[in-house]
Amino acid sequence: MSTVILTPAYGRDYKNIAQVTNDWKDGKDFIIRNITDRYEGKPCSIRDTKFLKDAGYTHAQIRYARLTKLIMVKL
Repeated sequence: MSTVILTPAYGRDYKNIAQVTNDWKDGKDFIIRNITDRYEGKPCSIRDTKFLKDAGYTHAQIRYARLTKLIMVKL
């Protein structure tokens, strides 16, 4: 299982999993935070699932609540 780490883009943050899930499903942007990934720092969303799968990722780890909590999403 290869995981891409994502954080909310544009200064957004979330207090609960429902907010994260809703914005992910709505196609809001998140920032790639894998330091070894050549796309580190670039925005992506659920619309980029095919691209992420082609890059070898099977899951996304979305960090929220000031990066102290996370949710795993299957791509």
